[in-house]
Amino acid sequence: MNLEKGRLCLLYILSYFTGTSFLGLVNYDLKERRIIIVTGTPGVGKSAVSRALSKELKAEYIDLTKFVEKHGLIEGYDEDRETFIVDEEKVCIRLQEFIEGLNAQNIVIDGHYGVFTVSPEKVYRVFVLRRHPAELREVLLARGYSDRKIAENLASEILDVCLIDAIKRCGRDKVCEIDVTGKDVGCVVKKMVENLSGRRPCEIGIVDWLGELEREGRLDEFLTF
Repeated sequence: MNLEKGRLCLLYILSYFTGTSFLGLVNYDLKERRIIIVTGTPGVGKSAVSRALSKELKAEYIDLTKFVEKHGLIEGYDEDRETFIVDEEKVCIRLQEFIEGLNAQNIVIDGHYGVFTVSPEKVYRVFVLRRHPAELREVLLARGYSDRKIAENLASEILDVCLIDAIKRCGRDKVCEIDVTGKDVGCVVKKMVENLSGRRPCEIGIVDWLGELEREGRLDEFLTF
């Protein structure tokens, strides 16, 4: 018997002995699901970490980039920013419909704009991955990004854009910041699991790339790359 069938059997037994509607228990159980968003500047390692976390939690994994492609939600291409254009409101509606059709307790959403695709009250946790600009630059260079696109993403990381978006959208209580600099995927996922199990508190403000680079006299090196 797989875990999902086992869960349904337990709910059926509970409904039998308590006189509670089986469907009511199923619907209540699904409301207790955890929607976990993994966000961060492109190049911080969201996809690798999200897939590993999903495997660890036996969760449904949603790659937003593939999701919008599959469901025809791309509206164009921004030549200047070298990125696809999506209507976040439409993505939010379609994603909500998709999630409601899932029978999963844990759902991991991977995407740098993930916080804008789920209603804040339905979000259980937002993990914001951070990577030192020097390390991030090497990752983006290896991807073949243009100088302009690298500069835009480095500025975003230095200025805490994804962290600020997550806090504004979902509130500080739901946001955890994790510095992935020099760490492997397993180490990062371990911290996430410890947080989700209540063994590690959320932390915000663990990095200050702007202040660090200013003190080192290296800020212009990254903001004018």
